[in-house]
Amino acid sequence: MDAVQATWFPAIGTTAGVHATEPGSFDEAVRTAGQWLDRLDRAASRFRPDSELRAINTRSAREPVTVLLSPLLGEVLDAAFLTAALTGGLVDPTVGAALLHAGYDDDLDVVQNRDGWTMAGEPKPAPGWRHISYTPETRVLTLSAGTVLDFGSSAKAYAADCIAGLLAETLPGGFLIDLGGDIAVAGSVPEGGWQVGIEYDGDRIAQVITLTNQALATSSTRHRVWASGSGVAHHIIDPQTGAPAERIWAEVTCLGATALEANAASTAAVIMGLGAPAWLRAHGIDARLHGMDGSTVMTGNWPSDHHVAGAR
Repeated sequence: MDAVQATWFPAIGTTAGVHATEPGSFDEAVRTAGQWLDRLDRAASRFRPDSELRAINTRSAREPVTVLLSPLLGEVLDAAFLTAALTGGLVDPTVGAALLHAGYDDDLDVVQNRDGWTMAGEPKPAPGWRHISYTPETRVLTLSAGTVLDFGSSAKAYAADCIAGLLAETLPGGFLIDLGGDIAVAGSVPEGGWQVGIEYDGDRIAQVITLTNQALATSSTRHRVWASGSGVAHHIIDPQTGAPAERIWAEVTCLGATALEANAASTAAVIMGLGAPAWLRAHGIDARLHGMDGSTVMTGNWPSDHHVAGAR
């Protein structure tokens, strides 16, 4: 079998990786992925001035809003609802106002390069996803005043699943899509499987595992960080407090049937802090948690080095 071809490019505020097993499919796979992500950015970016979500959030921040969503933004909202349901509301799309309060009000490079951020007042709990009124059949969304949506904890994982599936349906070969650590695979598997490095402490590869038919996601409190007040803030918000989750875990990596499910688990684990390993074990989730103190905890059947993920 020919060697896997791969490329990386900036998209939706992160780095997108496209990997293909068939050389004849590679260029079209990259074009398709880029087009899909551009559509997603136009629909669901919280920062892009001309995005559909930006227009909704600008209004809903100050007044009640009822609006008809585009098909793609409707799908993204459905994915966010599923994420919230899987995590008991720990990962919630109504944390947009809390992210603004914490200082994440622009593209990450802008936020990280300014002198700092002073929060105005105390953080407030998120309104909660169950307070969103949405009818999937008509795609009509109603938000109360002050509800600002953010899909950062679900949209890119959903995109990875969709793009990998679309490529496998329309092109020969196998594909791995990596959107900032949310990884989905589809189609034929390369000889020896997909070799995925688990990265910790910056660029250090702590482990290499083999994926065949599972997805993987990593949530981190180490990379999307910025100066705030007298400390450091990050992008994973605890909806119950409206503040960034306590930094117990530097990175949490989870396996799942889809990237959306894996990301829901890894993000929820960051928010749960010390209670995360018990929750992951109770839900049968294979995970590797790397603590800010350098400790490592594994749950379920997390593979040992170079073992196939999901093998029992």
